[in-house]
Formats: sequence, structure tokens, C-alpha cells
Amino acid sequence: MISFVLGVEDLADTRFALSPLSETIFSLRVLRDPGLSAVHLPWRRSVLGRLDGLDTGLLMSLVAQRLTLPDFLTPRPTSFSPSFEEELAVVRAASPDLVRRDLSAAHAPDPLPEALRGALATDDAQVLEVRDAICELLQRYWEIAVEPMWPRMRLLLEADMTYRARQLAMGGARLLFAGMHPNLSWQDGVLHIDKMISRHQVAASGRGLLLVPSVFAHKPAPPVSPEEPPLLMYPSRGVATMWAPAPTADAPALVALLGAPRARLLGLLTEPLPTVEIARRFRVTPSAVSQHLRVLHATGLVTRARDGRQVLYRRSPLGDQLAGPHS
Repeated sequence: MISFVLGVEDLADTRFALSPLSETIFSLRVLRDPGLSAVHLPWRRSVLGRLDGLDTGLLMSLVAQRLTLPDFLTPRPTSFSPSFEEELAVVRAASPDLVRRDLSAAHAPDPLPEALRGALATDDAQVLEVRDAICELLQRYWEIAVEPMWPRMRLLLEADMTYRARQLAMGGARLLFAGMHPNLSWQDGVLHIDKMISRHQVAASGRGLLLVPSVFAHKPAPPVSPEEPPLLMYPSRGVATMWAPAPTADAPALVALLGAPRARLLGLLTEPLPTVEIARRFRVTPSAVSQHLRVLHATGLVTRARDGRQVLYRRSPLGDQLAGPHS
């Protein structure tokens, strides 16, 4: 069991963040052990055929026999939604001592796989070569396996955070943690994480608690090292729907839902367009178009961004899903 001791200030500083790098690292466990989560088998099948040319031996060696992962590969997000490149830059700056410590801790009591043996060298330059090779490999793997799905994953993760924030507001820490996972329990200011290989207690001591929802985490996952500040990756709600094929849009049903003008407008906005251009194509006044755009924007079906003196509108991911791939 791993426990986080949280004071009043730590609870006040409990917050959420996204981590594309951590999702990328945790996805490796699904590749290594297909029995870990049947939900992700469609994703796994689609990815395996695209990994030709990657050093899969090195990639899979990052996951220990007991499925633990090195802490330096999942750095604590420093903002709400860092980019993959920002997080990978933190890994690229990891010291040789940190690389040695975390790789050894993740694989203990087993020896490091052959692909990682260079990380145990007394020569720091050799350790840094291993670190840099891992970073280059992770960049390519992210682009192939996770980045194409990241916008959809992010929507699911943000929906989870909205739900958790409501739980916290309604019932405090007890209600928040009670609904996250059966392995979590909250008692007398201590968050207990059961069924962990490690056995230690971490005092937050004013550092707060960072909660990171995850598509690929199958259970709560704190850092391996007790020296790391309190952070918890936990399984997001709704993951079972993540890889399901999007429903095909039914044009008459879409018209019935939105009305003919808004359905046509949603179908048009596959590219960014200003109001005047939309009005020109529809042969109506800009004010008439603006009324419909306001409704579509308020419901999250279109996004808008300023470009000089004009505002461009485009379908959002939610709008894409509603309108269908062939609209």
C-alpha cells in the first residue's frame, strides 16, 4: 500500500492536469500485455501494424515484468495541459543519476533488460546516450500510436475532470476518492492506494496533490519512488467507449435535431470560414448566419478564432462526430 498524507493546504492545492506523455508511456503496458484490458484491444491491433522500423525491443523494455514504469518518463505536469514536446523536454533534461535510479527502481528486483544495461554505466555519457535514445523513440511512437487519437482522448479526459470536480464540490475529498477506483480509500487525512507493489507513505507537506485522469491506466498509479511529490494517475470514466466506431450521421435526423439551416451550416464548416463568406455561399445576410453560429458555438458544435479583423468558424470535434465523416 502507498499512502499520501494530505494536510488542509494540500487539499486546497489538489488539482487536475492532462499528460500526453504519461498516456504514451502507459499505453506501452497495453502493448506488452494484451490481457491487461480488453477495452484497448482495437487500439492495440491498429497500432501493432504501424510500428515497423521502431526499436520495439527498447520500447518494451521500458515496462518492467511487474508492469511498473520509470518515474522520470512520467514527469509531473507543470501546467494544466502541457504539450507532448514540453513534457518530453523535461525527460531530455533528466540527470544520469535520476535515470539510473528510476530504471533500477521500476525493474527491481529483476535486472535491467539488455536494451537498458547502458543506463547502469558509471560513465554518465553512456547513461545519457540511453536517455536520448529513449526520447527519440518515444517521439516517434507518440506520433504513430497516440497523437492521432489525442484530440478524442482529451475530450474524454476533460469530461472526467469536470465530473470529478463536481464530486469534490458536492462531497469533499471523501466523495471524490470514493468514486475513482476500489483501490482508493480516504481516512483521517490520508489517501490510501491499495494493491501496490511498493510500501511507503508520502507526506505532501504543502506540495498538494496532482490528479491525472488516464485512458490507459487500468488502476490508480502513483510514482514508484517515495521521493516524488504526490501525484496520482487514475482510470478515466468512459474509457469503454473510447475505441468504439463513431455512429454514422443520419441526415434527416440531423435536420430534425438542428433545423435545416443549422444542419447545412454544420456540414459546411469543415474548414475555417468567416461569417461573410458563409453568408455569400448560402445567399443570406451575415446577420442571419450570425444567429445560427451563436447557437452552434454555444452548444460546442463549432469553434471560433480571430484572424485579423474577422472571426473564423469551424466545426469542433463534437460537431465532426455529430455531422459524420462524409458531411
